[in-house]
Amino acid sequence: MKVNVILRGDCLEILGTLPPDSVDMTFADPPFNLNKKYNSYKDRKSLDAYLEWCKRWLTEMVRVTKPTGSIFVHNIPKWLTYYAAFLNEIADFKHWISWDAMSIPLGKTLMPTHYGILFYAKDKKLNKFYEIRHPHKRCRKCNVLLKDYGGKKAGLHPFGPLVSDVWTDLHRIKHAKNRDEHPCQLPETVLERLILMTTDEGDIVLDPFNGTGTTVVAAKRLGRKYIGIEIDKNYVTIAEEKLRSISADSHIGGVWVSKYLNGIATIRDKDWEYLKEHFYIPHPIPLLEYDSIIYKNGKIVKHRHVPIEVDEIPVLPFNDVTHSK
Repeated sequence: MKVNVILRGDCLEILGTLPPDSVDMTFADPPFNLNKKYNSYKDRKSLDAYLEWCKRWLTEMVRVTKPTGSIFVHNIPKWLTYYAAFLNEIADFKHWISWDAMSIPLGKTLMPTHYGILFYAKDKKLNKFYEIRHPHKRCRKCNVLLKDYGGKKAGLHPFGPLVSDVWTDLHRIKHAKNRDEHPCQLPETVLERLILMTTDEGDIVLDPFNGTGTTVVAAKRLGRKYIGIEIDKNYVTIAEEKLRSISADSHIGGVWVSKYLNGIATIRDKDWEYLKEHFYIPHPIPLLEYDSIIYKNGKIVKHRHVPIEVDEIPVLPFNDVTHSK
């Protein structure tokens, strides 16, 4: 089985050629059946046709995932309810991750402001999983912690709290200048978080709806192997260009982390013992209420996709890291 490739073609045909139990993590962000404008795919099927098609690629995703592996599916809640009903029969449910995202009023309904990410294990008893942390949320003007920890400040973790199943710190790509020519592009920080949570260096990450390459780019940055499947030639070209312009450099002192602009979006909890030597940490710990940890090297840079020199950016306190492009 070839890895570190983007395979152009129909996902069902290509998935069928992959051996069973061969991939460590699968992630799918399929067409939403909302008549979005893709280059080579009509995003409008009848309900029965769409669900039958989804059932087929979901079956293949589970088949190719290793017993220790994880399956993630991103979509709007409506479709995830159907996906979950089917996946419950062939895999083990772990979480419904609610990812906060801006939206617009639809009228006569609650305003939809989140996407869901279904998290299933091929075998819950064997599943590879790591607890992860995100930076403390702080006031952007005064730097004080937004959450009131009361008398528990002495127990604060220097980096930040464990990540829950509600993600409000990673946002959609807001500005058109930062978007690829694709109607449903996800931020790399979302994929990097999932990859850090469920894989190790050298593991294989598969995306059957590769689009312009967010998943494979995140995998390469974090030292993982990858397989992307994409039917559209133009999207394949964009993804391959992005891959050529990056390297496996998303680490500090050899420890893999998810970087964003001039800060860090996600670390593994178990890695803090190795990472902490790279930071100045307020002492005593209750001072974290007002002071952020500071990276000793003075800069954290996430390299751009274009092969140009990146200016050195002074590190700001982690509360000043905004998770949008």
